[in-house]
Amino acid sequence: MSHKLTDGGQVLHVGTLARVEGEGAMHIEIEDGKVTEVQLRIFEPPRFYEAFLRGRAWTEPPDITARICGICPVAYQFSSCMAIEDACGVTVPETIQAMRRLLYCGEWIESHALHIYLLHAPDFLGYPGAIEMAKDHGAAVERGLRLKKAGNDLMTVVGGRSVHPVNVRLGGFYRMPSVAELKALRPVLARGLEDALATVRLVSTFDFPDMEQPYTYLSLRPEHGYPIDTGSVVTSSGAAFDVRDFPSHITEFHVAHSNALHASLDGEDLPYVVGPLARYTLNHDRLSPLAQAAAREAGLGTTCRNPFRSIIVRAVELVEVFVEALRIIDAWHDGVAPSVPVPARAGEGFGATEAPRGVLFHRYRLAEDGTILDAQIVPPTSQNQPSIEADLRTLTESWVQLSDHDLSHRCEEAIRNYDPCISCATHFLDLTVERS
Repeated sequence: MSHKLTDGGQVLHVGTLARVEGEGAMHIEIEDGKVTEVQLRIFEPPRFYEAFLRGRAWTEPPDITARICGICPVAYQFSSCMAIEDACGVTVPETIQAMRRLLYCGEWIESHALHIYLLHAPDFLGYPGAIEMAKDHGAAVERGLRLKKAGNDLMTVVGGRSVHPVNVRLGGFYRMPSVAELKALRPVLARGLEDALATVRLVSTFDFPDMEQPYTYLSLRPEHGYPIDTGSVVTSSGAAFDVRDFPSHITEFHVAHSNALHASLDGEDLPYVVGPLARYTLNHDRLSPLAQAAAREAGLGTTCRNPFRSIIVRAVELVEVFVEALRIIDAWHDGVAPSVPVPARAGEGFGATEAPRGVLFHRYRLAEDGTILDAQIVPPTSQNQPSIEADLRTLTESWVQLSDHDLSHRCEEAIRNYDPCISCATHFLDLTVERS
């Protein structure tokens, strides 16, 4: 909805931004054809997760923090496990780490398939949503749903259920899936790998606006393999630091127009980016040969800085996690202890994993009996908020001549490049443009 102001300005109001996970508002001011202000307004009251974790037992964060998000609960579970195990001086065996990585593959499959086919692809194919897209691209939508179900099935077998897994505990799992249970999944995942390769080929045919992000990229980088469940922090500017040092590099701060915290890196005013583009650009050499070949076939180089092409990178990452899931299943054997003890002790611990949308940091400080004295959670969407606003400012400058309807649509597309998980903070996003 749009209307003229009495002073000659113009206000455009979009009641709902579809196909993002969450709700918020965006405000754009245009004066004499130039963008003077862009704000991504997250106005829902804070949920105070860090506050009510204080005073709880050290064993509880994996279950409590999983409730922060219905799309990436595994990210919250494993970042919290790693942080508390770090505080307690415990390192889990490679077998438990492998099963954690397998469960995480299920979450990536669920999340990436949902975003590519149901949230993002309609933008490039010219449909208001996946339902309308299915009329002309039924096979593609069916492939997306089949991929999503493969992720659900993997989450159910390893995590106990497809959403908010119940099999995760501090130190490991309540039970390990058997070889027979995992082998039964193999045909589903093998079909999923073929679907993932077809997804790369499909999205590589889309038309993408020209844009290169100049921002610093930040991701984890493990000793081996693509970053999913572990690693230390690296950036495209050449910085590198241990996860334990993230509080001295990443600073959260309030802005007046959002109840969600923003974040800065090493005190810089410029935004930085976490998520698929950062992971790919900083870890292309860690992709499997099949995923690297799929990326080359899709026209990607060893880096990617066009946020609209993030849909290709997500598809390549889908290939990667199917390859990884099959590798872990083929190497699995029965008789593995499901967990190790994590006795309480006083200390401070740090953990970070790669949620589908980017690095998720956790920090906990424990008393001698394991009571949580302090907690800090830095989600990827908070870190990306300044770069989302910067992208919108850049793009709106070039789109300022569009009608309000078309401008709103293009801004929504730019936001969806990030697959923002603003459900934690908002439930509504509307767009207001003031022209004068």
